[in-house]
Amino acid sequence: MAFVSLRSATLLGVQGAPVEIEIHLGMGLPGFTIVGQPDESCRESRDRVRAALLSCDLPWPNRRITVNLANGANERKGGAGLDVAIAIGLLVVQEMLTAESVAPYAFIGELGLDGSLRGVAGVVPLVAAIDDRIVVVPKAVLREARVVSQHTVRGVASLSELVQCLRGEQQWYQPEPLTSIREEYEQSDMADVRGQSAARHACEIAAAGAHHLLLVGPPGAGKSMLAQRLAGILPDLSDTDAVTSTIVHSAAHIALPQSGLVSRPPFRAPHHSTSLVAMVGGGTSALRPGEISLATNGVLFLDELGEFAPSVLDALRQPLEEGVVRIARARSSVSLPAKFLLIAATNPCPCGEGAPGICVCDDRAKQKYLRRFSGPLLDRFDLRVAVTRPHVDELLAAQPSESSQQIAARVMRARQYALQRGGCLNSALPADMLDVHAPLTEGAAKLLRNHLERGRLSGRGYHRVRRVARTIADLHSEQEHVEEKHVAVALALRVGVQPQFSGDRVAQ
Repeated sequence: MAFVSLRSATLLGVQGAPVEIEIHLGMGLPGFTIVGQPDESCRESRDRVRAALLSCDLPWPNRRITVNLANGANERKGGAGLDVAIAIGLLVVQEMLTAESVAPYAFIGELGLDGSLRGVAGVVPLVAAIDDRIVVVPKAVLREARVVSQHTVRGVASLSELVQCLRGEQQWYQPEPLTSIREEYEQSDMADVRGQSAARHACEIAAAGAHHLLLVGPPGAGKSMLAQRLAGILPDLSDTDAVTSTIVHSAAHIALPQSGLVSRPPFRAPHHSTSLVAMVGGGTSALRPGEISLATNGVLFLDELGEFAPSVLDALRQPLEEGVVRIARARSSVSLPAKFLLIAATNPCPCGEGAPGICVCDDRAKQKYLRRFSGPLLDRFDLRVAVTRPHVDELLAAQPSESSQQIAARVMRARQYALQRGGCLNSALPADMLDVHAPLTEGAAKLLRNHLERGRLSGRGYHRVRRVARTIADLHSEQEHVEEKHVAVALALRVGVQPQFSGDRVAQ
């Protein structure tokens, strides 16, 4: 047989796309050519496949070989995951395997020079893209491949083992049935935080309603400590969210838990030197997901917010509103999930103190620092909380603070109220449904009107305050109306970030 076609898949963003691997063995000078817009790693498969075949005592054809990558899309195809399909195709055209024996299968995996099969980035979305064949993957990634697949998935350790299984000389490896593995996660406890009652309450509100939170305060006040413990009071992911997070992490080639499924909300804390591409995604022909996608259904913590490049911060504005990020390039475009809870921490000025009489920054330095925060970005934070250093009595108190377990129970209850009432968390309530699911009492409406008339709230800010007040009411198990006290707390947790300038008056 001089021609064969096999099925594999390539990765673009967080989605896999099936690819037909067409192999032709013809007359002419010996050579190996790959067409169909392969990338560099795919063109290098010639040497990997040749070495793997020879290491397994399998023949390499000394004729003209043409490999075509066909999937009907005018976009670059790549990745080392096509190696196994190419190797099996070469064995078929040499009549070492029959076409009928490989027809029911699709092949995904990279070949080592010794013939071993190695895992590739994005094995979860790659397997999910093939719904009409039995998928063969490296045994090392078999468990995670089976998590999302609705069909049979086979795992093999080497090319020689795969050939023997296809010939019927050896039985396929039979994995253990998938069972739920309870992962033990090491998470810091909120009980470690001393004092900071307002900031702790803000973290609880942020977790209950998925409201974005900005912590403003001097160094050593506990901003980072609070943010790192917020993920511990979030509930486990639902099945749908767990699969979404697993696909994103697999596409980014990040190690998955032992169970193969990301069941806890991810926590991502990129350094302030992170580039725009690393934050948003893209950068390669495969359009790798960035930090905001890796934080999907979890927490994205930006410490030292003022040190991030303004272009990186402003790039967050659209994903914060829509929950997706759309990356467009000349040859392709993808939509990546970006539904995350943003927690940011910053100092009020370059020296970090901000308070009059203590701050040593001049007005020019303060103004330059503030220009890093655009108004539209700050307006997207539902909660903006001033954090001060705890009092000595609070630091040395013998009585521990409330634990994460106690707070998580209230967060879970508030989330259940929101989901039963509106089908979504309070931060996602549409503006036209606020009067239905978050009706205001007369006093609460007057208080909001007063702030609107004074220019203290924008239209977006008005809706965000109402959503936060709805969450505060849910935390107190008051589901009928949003009262004035709930709105007052929501407004109090929405402070500005402006430091004191030399010409400003200090209120007595």
